[in-house]
Amino acid sequence: MASSLLRTDKEIAEIYQRHKDMVYRICFAYMKNAADTEDVVQDTFINLIRSGTAFASQEHEKAWFIRAASNLCKNALRHWWRKRENLYDHGDIEVNAKIDETLQVVMELPDKFKTVVYLYYYEGYDSTEIAHILQKPQSTIRYYLSQARKLLRKKLGGAMDAE
Repeated sequence: MASSLLRTDKEIAEIYQRHKDMVYRICFAYMKNAADTEDVVQDTFINLIRSGTAFASQEHEKAWFIRAASNLCKNALRHWWRKRENLYDHGDIEVNAKIDETLQVVMELPDKFKTVVYLYYYEGYDSTEIAHILQKPQSTIRYYLSQARKLLRKKLGGAMDAE
């Protein structure tokens, strides 16, 4: 990691390449359409450039992106002019990230569940790490995972492994 708060174009490009897909998936889970998702992804990386945040490690860097992207999405969805949109209203817009049936169902979960499920199953964090990233008690994270699994079982059918 760079010790200076100023990054070169090359460093920013490398950081972008490392995290663009993850940030896009997180934002798409919240925004539910490609245009709004791309706007928030762009804002996330602009915040990185403007903030000059120095990261202690790769994990710190990844956690910063997860937190920043989630917060920007939540802020965008809170605006008075923003109405909730259905994913299926935008069937004609091409999506840049691979979205399988399971991820599509995960994106339909309530906000408090979808972030936790995404971080646990798609990014490989355990409940302790997710609690730290989202600044919530670990018991809350485990509860969210439990409730989300129940909802996913109903929607997807079949048995999911209870971890």
